[in-house]
Amino acid sequence: MTTPSPLSLRAATTALLVIDVQERLASAMPEEAGKSAIARTERLVEGARILGLPVLVTEQYPKGLGPTVPSLKEKLDGAGASLLEKLEFDATENEGVRAHLERWRAEGRTAIVLAGMEAHICVYQTARGLSSRGFSVHVAFDAVCSREKANVEVARSLYHYAGAWVSTSEVVLFDLVGKAGSDTFKAISKLVR
Repeated sequence: MTTPSPLSLRAATTALLVIDVQERLASAMPEEAGKSAIARTERLVEGARILGLPVLVTEQYPKGLGPTVPSLKEKLDGAGASLLEKLEFDATENEGVRAHLERWRAEGRTAIVLAGMEAHICVYQTARGLSSRGFSVHVAFDAVCSREKANVEVARSLYHYAGAWVSTSEVVLFDLVGKAGSDTFKAISKLVR
């Protein structure tokens, strides 16, 4: 029997963490990059719903940055996501987030897929925090963005040095499915068309 690679994602051992995709923050992103990242995040949330993954979403200081963008909030509600407010840039420093992480670990969920804003601040610091807590971290790079392109590119390197895997929403979803021919495969395939 072979030992699974830390690159492998399986639905039974994976959770999705969506970081701070909020109205005022999203409106500060470059228009095309922001729309694309939100669409890819929605794809991940819908995939998580289909695959039965737990989903947690954070909101950074919603009084100042507003709530989660409505189109994503609708998908999150449909996936039964939990929502937590935070002030910490590294979500793993938030007591409520840590409680979810502990529950996930107790369920055998040791791989976390990350998406959100901003790539170089909250997503990066959370990736670093998750990695330091022993989770296998997979950043869906097409589902993150920052106000400036240079910060997104720096974030890619920082993820690597923090011990996270840089991936995409499509790579994540098909890795979670694992094989063709099932109704789940067909549902996931529709998401990426």
